[in-house]
Amino acid sequence: MSKPTGRMKFGTFISPVHSSRKSPTLALQRDVELIEHMDRLGFDEAWMGEHHSTGWEFVASPDVFLSYVAARTTRIKLGAGVVSLPYHHPFNVAERFMMLDHLSHGRIMLGVGPGALPYDAEAMGISTLNTREMMEQSVEAIMALIRGERVTMKTDWFELNGAALQLKPYNGKDIDVAIAATISPNGPRLAGRLGATLLSMNATQQAGFNVLAEHWDIMEEQAERYGTPVSRDQWRMVGPMYIAETEEQAYADVEQGIQEWAYYMKDVSTLPILPASGLVDGSWAKTLVASGFAIIGTPQMAIAQIERLYEQAGGFGTYLLWAHEWANRVNTLKSYELFANEVIPHFTGSTEWMIKAEEYAIQRRPDLTPGVAAAREKARQQFADERAADPNYKPKSGE
Repeated sequence: MSKPTGRMKFGTFISPVHSSRKSPTLALQRDVELIEHMDRLGFDEAWMGEHHSTGWEFVASPDVFLSYVAARTTRIKLGAGVVSLPYHHPFNVAERFMMLDHLSHGRIMLGVGPGALPYDAEAMGISTLNTREMMEQSVEAIMALIRGERVTMKTDWFELNGAALQLKPYNGKDIDVAIAATISPNGPRLAGRLGATLLSMNATQQAGFNVLAEHWDIMEEQAERYGTPVSRDQWRMVGPMYIAETEEQAYADVEQGIQEWAYYMKDVSTLPILPASGLVDGSWAKTLVASGFAIIGTPQMAIAQIERLYEQAGGFGTYLLWAHEWANRVNTLKSYELFANEVIPHFTGSTEWMIKAEEYAIQRRPDLTPGVAAAREKARQQFADERAADPNYKPKSGE
């Protein structure tokens, strides 16, 4: 079984989920500010979703959003998480993201999926029974276009006649295309066959958690069969967390916001996110934690959750915090800063040499401290001797 070879990366996955009772303009601005904040903190990636209904998930064009964010950030990579391919002609998707790849100086990533909300498909006159097949047809065309091929392809919903992109990828090679995976084997089957990367959306749900190792086995099986490259270093996991200095503070911070979020997931969205086991002590926060889906607690608890996922999956490359507004704005930004300050270094090893330096200092302290005291005494005595030898020195009264 292959293992990751690079350092673990971290980012956020923004659906987004915002209350339909609050200003959408300010909500979008908060999303922008969050990514700017993460860029300053040293996070690696930020992903923005695409949805067209429900009143809560209203980013209809992740590429438009990301083009705005690209101009306001400097280093963080930006991904569409994900483009619902059945709603777009593949040539348009490939062209838009290739242009964005250049505008961002190679920081763009393209996540793709069939579309998560049936309301979106219904509005466009598309049967959800067909969206998976449509997505597979589209991503095959998009990846061929990104490779620089001239594509002729006809399906029952789009046609390409000798189509080719004008722009080459900014890095001269490719754009990272990530395929969304939930619980079924469809995502890893397609990603492995095409040599795309895998974006595990349900990694912390029990059903999704149970199939993580199986999904990577499918990736490697398909890659071997079709001769495509796959790497655990490019495997991404998504899961929600909120951390504070203490577990008690974390629960207090999310008490109100998580109720609104749970209402949306239970009564508006059709995604099976909430645990079916029922409430724990009448609290959605405790329910999500008890099921293993979320972490609401301390940095140490966040570290333990990521390690649990890593062990279950056999290794992966990037952990994405599923963005939410369970806490107020100030505390949400503090949670990301606490994550960057205490969780990320545990996995990247950025403090390893500093800790070794500290340990060495502690080891040497008993031997070196007496010498420091002796040096001070030597200097004091030398100064006293200099005074004594100075014929012009006149001691002050009391010396």
